[in-house]
Amino acid sequence: MIIPGDLHEALAAGRLIPYIGPGVLALDPACPLPATPEALVSRLVARAAVPHKIRGNLTAAAQFIENFKHRKTVNTLMRDAFAVDASPNALHGWLAASGFPLIVHAWYDDLVRAALAARGGDWGLVQAVSQAEHYGTWVHYFRPDGVRVDRASWATLVYEPFGALHPACNFLVSDSDFVEVLTEIDIQTPIPREVQALRQDRGVLFLGCRFTTQLERAFARQIMKRSHGPHWAVLPDTKTRNESRFLSEQSITPVVVDLAAFTHALADLTPAPEALVAS
Repeated sequence: MIIPGDLHEALAAGRLIPYIGPGVLALDPACPLPATPEALVSRLVARAAVPHKIRGNLTAAAQFIENFKHRKTVNTLMRDAFAVDASPNALHGWLAASGFPLIVHAWYDDLVRAALAARGGDWGLVQAVSQAEHYGTWVHYFRPDGVRVDRASWATLVYEPFGALHPACNFLVSDSDFVEVLTEIDIQTPIPREVQALRQDRGVLFLGCRFTTQLERAFARQIMKRSHGPHWAVLPDTKTRNESRFLSEQSITPVVVDLAAFTHALADLTPAPEALVAS
């Protein structure tokens, strides 16, 4: 069975929060967008010289560019890396059609928004913003048409803790961006109150995510904090020691299966609408 019975039951009942990372993009081999931090940093440093020792480190490279080329250069390079024609894949489509109250989209692309656009106007975005550009503000809210609003109530809320390409090119990517957030995240200040409320009675399903770096683990830990559980992560069999330790500490059950096969199995499973709208 590709989807374990207890996970299948939680999905069908709408008791999960999908948390999708950059690896979801790799479901489409032809997708031109960077699907790993390593692929992204290689695009940045191809257009802006940084010291050799940090050329493979996304946040450090972005910080160097910000320090010596200005923040606008970072935003331009990030925009160009993701403003490439690409279409939502099968997993994006399934998530959009299933009506989850909360989707966490932890990467910079626009494909979750593009998949939801076909559904109408019953969804919205809450997107992290950089303190370097919006000091004193942690997030901005956007309607489906990209208009910023103070707050709103939607059937589906997409939370983008790293920012994203659309609608306003908000990106958390440099060391200083993340230092600001991590200083406060343990007391949950940067996490929107709507996200905190929606996670209480649900578990988290990680898709296309890895937990190899401290940053990946910190965001996953704090976003799922005080959620009811149980939690699952679709992962390959080759986990690092830090990943295995993190999964054990956070009581996350690994589902060792290819993400493409898991996505194919999801096609026959539609969460119950009455469960999804429950708060």
